[in-house]
Amino acid sequence: MTDTFDKVTMFGADWCRDCIRSKALLERLGTDYEYIDLVERPEEADRAKAISGRTNIPVVVFPDGRHFTEPSDQELEAALAQ
Repeated sequence: MTDTFDKVTMFGADWCRDCIRSKALLERLGTDYEYIDLVERPEEADRAKAISGRTNIPVVVFPDGRHFTEPSDQELEAALAQ
């Protein structure tokens, strides 16, 4: 089963520096996105791992199925510009 998303979706946690950075970028760019907090919803961690194949976060998923794990600001901004 493949997850499909209506908008950019980010799996992350408030203790994760990369998550904080990526979330700030999404907000600064005015991106309409859903944030799935893995601290509040730990059951979603398996879903994030199924998408990325890794346990690293953040996992940022685009509606077209592309995803990034621990993206740099440059990678994420370039993907959003497409």
